[in-house]
Amino acid sequence: MGTAAGREAWEKLDVICEHKADGEIIPLRIRIRNEEGEYLAFSVREYRDLSHRGTYTTGDGVFVSNNTLVFECRIEVFGSKKTVRLYYDVHRSRWRYTV
Repeated sequence: MGTAAGREAWEKLDVICEHKADGEIIPLRIRIRNEEGEYLAFSVREYRDLSHRGTYTTGDGVFVSNNTLVFECRIEVFGSKKTVRLYYDVHRSRWRYTV
């Protein structure tokens, strides 16, 4: 996923997710654009919900609050597992990511 490496944090992406009856959100698939504007899609193999930990700035330099859902996800990119962090801004209904 070298397409996102080196970019500043907080890039936009499309996310397909499951919304469970209890309100839990599970990210299933992500789609990003590379430098040429082409879409690349990846399935989420594993995820960890890091939401609801208060207000802080992540190691990626992203400011989050209790209004931000945070997921650490493992995806497979050309046979290699990569970790991405997904951020969902509840008020703006917007997904972003960092690598």
